[in-house]
Amino acid sequence: MTRAHSLEHKVSSGRHQRSKLERLNRALVLLVLVAVVLYAAIVGYMYAKQDTLLYKPSGALPDPKTIGLADVDVISLPMADGVMLTAWSASSAIEGAPTVLFFHGQSGNLGDRADRLREILNSGFGLLAPSYRGFPGSGGEPSEIALISDGLEIFDGLDVEGADIVLHGQSLGTGVAAAVAEQRPDAQLLVLEAPFTATVDVAAERYPLLPVSALMKDQFATRELINQITVPILIFHGAEDETVPLHHGQALAALAGDNAQLHVIPNGGHNDLWSHGLWGEVQNTLAQ
Repeated sequence: MTRAHSLEHKVSSGRHQRSKLERLNRALVLLVLVAVVLYAAIVGYMYAKQDTLLYKPSGALPDPKTIGLADVDVISLPMADGVMLTAWSASSAIEGAPTVLFFHGQSGNLGDRADRLREILNSGFGLLAPSYRGFPGSGGEPSEIALISDGLEIFDGLDVEGADIVLHGQSLGTGVAAAVAEQRPDAQLLVLEAPFTATVDVAAERYPLLPVSALMKDQFATRELINQITVPILIFHGAEDETVPLHHGQALAALAGDNAQLHVIPNGGHNDLWSHGLWGEVQNTLAQ
């Protein structure tokens, strides 16, 4: 091969290598752009749909008498802003027994909590269980501010009647119950069933690659107020809870200090703590 041919071959080979490198760079840039667009789309979707991910009402609110709650009345509760809530109410069967103000979880409707409510009533306690805004039977749209405001207003209406009030929060309802207890120290007891440190903390654990703290509007940060609650606190958490892991309940108990008792249910999940003796422990505490 002549020197001229050799030089021409080297130049051609160099051009070919540069062309391959340029194509590879363009492909990498395109891949990055696609990834960025896809990530932005996911973030946008999560931001737009966050209310439907946090609040999941479903079904029709049944007549309580058809699900074994014969002593329960269906009442309407007008809120200060004009929104009408539906609630299930029953007077205590035992003179002097407290009334349980029950805040339910994030999904379904009050009818899904019939077994819990029946156990409360069978103990002779009174009951007031509101259906959240936007949930079956109630008007309006749910939000952290609205649910807590409603909870305070309902508490005050019940407090006027003079009965001792036990605040009970189930899952999402723990954020409402804790916020009410922090502002209403005359409650007799605060019961937190499968609580979270904050809804934003649970979301961050489920979606570690998303900036949930910047995206999430309703964060229900119980961890920020539990050490200010003077109402005695019972915390119940299942060791096998996969929806809200046990460390949330443990963290809240540590923050509350001596004001809280933590009951860890060894075989408990997220929704079966009552079958593991939750209500019996509540009654024992109230009897002391």
